[in-house]
Amino acid sequence: MSADLNKNTPNLKWQREFELFAKVNSVFILEGNVFDKFIYPTKGSLSLSDYIYCLLKDCGYDSIVNYDIVAKGFYCQREKAKPLSLLNLIESTELKKLDGNICCRDQEDNYCIKAPFISANPKTITAPCIIAKGLKQNKHPFAVIIDLASHLINNAGNILPEENEAFTSLLKSGLEARSAKSTSKQGNSKLLNNMVVFIVNKINDLPPWFYLNNPSIKTIRIDTPSLNERVQFVDDYFNGFFKPDIYEKDMEYYNKYPEELKKIKDKFVGLTEGFSFRELNSLRQLCFLNGFRIPKLPNIVDLYRFGITENPWQSEDLHNRVKQYDFSKRVKGQSVALNKTKEVIKRAISGLSGIQHSSSHSKPKGVLFFAGPTGTGKTETAKAIAELIFRDEKNCIRFDMSEFSQPHSDQRLLGAPPGYVGYEAGGQLTNAVHDHPFSILLFDEIEKAHSSILDKFLQLLEDGRMTDGQGRTVYFSECIIIFTSNLGITEEDPQTKIKKVKITPDKPYKEVEKSVKEGVADYFKYKLGRPEILNRIGDNIVVFDFIRPEIAEQILMSQLNKISSNLSVEKNITVKINSNVIETLKEIVLKNLENGGRGIGNVVESYFVNPLSSYIFDNDIQNGAVIDIKGIDITSGTTKFIFETIVSANPIPKPDLTNIPNNDKEESMNQDVPDLSSGFDVGASETDTSDEFSFDEYFGKYEDQKTDIPPTVDEYLKK
Repeated sequence: MSADLNKNTPNLKWQREFELFAKVNSVFILEGNVFDKFIYPTKGSLSLSDYIYCLLKDCGYDSIVNYDIVAKGFYCQREKAKPLSLLNLIESTELKKLDGNICCRDQEDNYCIKAPFISANPKTITAPCIIAKGLKQNKHPFAVIIDLASHLINNAGNILPEENEAFTSLLKSGLEARSAKSTSKQGNSKLLNNMVVFIVNKINDLPPWFYLNNPSIKTIRIDTPSLNERVQFVDDYFNGFFKPDIYEKDMEYYNKYPEELKKIKDKFVGLTEGFSFRELNSLRQLCFLNGFRIPKLPNIVDLYRFGITENPWQSEDLHNRVKQYDFSKRVKGQSVALNKTKEVIKRAISGLSGIQHSSSHSKPKGVLFFAGPTGTGKTETAKAIAELIFRDEKNCIRFDMSEFSQPHSDQRLLGAPPGYVGYEAGGQLTNAVHDHPFSILLFDEIEKAHSSILDKFLQLLEDGRMTDGQGRTVYFSECIIIFTSNLGITEEDPQTKIKKVKITPDKPYKEVEKSVKEGVADYFKYKLGRPEILNRIGDNIVVFDFIRPEIAEQILMSQLNKISSNLSVEKNITVKINSNVIETLKEIVLKNLENGGRGIGNVVESYFVNPLSSYIFDNDIQNGAVIDIKGIDITSGTTKFIFETIVSANPIPKPDLTNIPNNDKEESMNQDVPDLSSGFDVGASETDTSDEFSFDEYFGKYEDQKTDIPPTVDEYLKK
């Protein structure tokens, strides 16, 4: 087939392949990006079926029909007024002899040939029968396009007898297809193969025996637009992205500095990797309707993907917040790890993450691998990053990878494929990122995950996107990915398979860092045999140190102060701790450094919080009391405090709500609910304000403990 097309015809890979194999094949199966729109010269934006029609028409085919699986008939959608293709088909196949009324008009007054794809009645003229006649005739070059062919049958793996018969007829006619002569307007003639084109979502929607090892069938995959195709689209339709006045004004600058315009276009093209032509056109329309300026063109991608234009990564004050943020207030004793973490954050904010790679725009904002002893602040650092960048640590989404240790666990993470249990629910990871695209993703104890899940992370780290079981694409380009691990701290005895401690808290940080990095490398290279995962992480392995004695003391004092502060605020109870009690707690903590900050918390809970709470509960300590902890005794196996309690003479009373009269039930049910449209003033009526009660006035007057003991609510009202 030699296409006499305009020289401006898009240079689409699948089109070139189609034109090449049309010379030798008679049956084509097109799969992949089949719902896209394609730009055809002089015709504009067309669906795939219309695009193929125009392509075949320009190549000399004069009998091109579409089979509509919904209307169950052959139509000529682009020749409604004068359906020459239908008439040529009827003439060349002598269908009139089978049925004198084969050509009719439908409810919309369109010419058509009604024919179901399958029928239990042997006398019914079916679509495969007509297609077979069209392929075997040699009077007119014939082509039939079957759109939505995925829905011709219900189950490709278990087809009905009638469906089997239909596809067997198509298989046979494809092998027996002939050629027909086409004559151009200039009088030139050429032979063209009769053909049938199936447009499917994916090839296995058709029976495998129909297309496997069949020399007459050619399968062509239609991919999303390539880099060059997206560049061509942006160059050809760039002014259509902007309103005329905006385009004219902004181009005054960019005509002087074309290299700046190229940077904007290149960034937009990079961000739209994997987008279809239809989606690119939607971006153009959104950009135009929202009045975007040329410098903000890349932001339209955020609006399309996430429904927002205010990207937290581009917040005006984020740069200053990062400069001023002090991680050590939340994570103590990890200066080296925190400095390296801050470098990755700065790189992400500057837009330089993965800049050395070709697809840097689609990659995650950053990748971190937190390794080191347990309880040293790895999870807390991830939460601190979320609070810093997104102003809320809840934007740190944590996945405990010990829950994904089974071979099928990847389905929980990404979603089960169609037909499997849980398909409707989607995947935990893809759902989370779809709902919260601006997040810190924390994969805790990654070494406990099954190796099949680690394969998925290769795609996540490389492409920055994943497709779940429902076919929904989720983007990770606005996330920071953090893995945590305790690799390198322990080692497994090759004979007994028992783990033993490899490095202890008394070792210096350099030795800890070396051991941990070696442990991580050995795990991915030799135990898993997946060094490519390690390559994706790169030099972003951040090693956390053991909690050193001086840091342990700081953490202990911080937790004790927090307990005292919370008791004062929530219970109005003051706690004083004698220095000898603190020293005893320090001694216990320093013997338990291998468990890190979490171990210190456990000590505080066991040796301080538990006995304190028991004392408050057993002695019915009321608000306003002062508890002085003078000593501690741990020799008996249980912690005992030596207390002295001073009971306040002026505790804050609780409001007395017991004497508020109950309204009659029937009367209260008949009362109207206050109308909030005019505000929240739902007090007494305008004519009677004598019994109004203000809690603000009541509590404001007596919030100072030095004043008189406040009366009950009833007493206050009597005054």
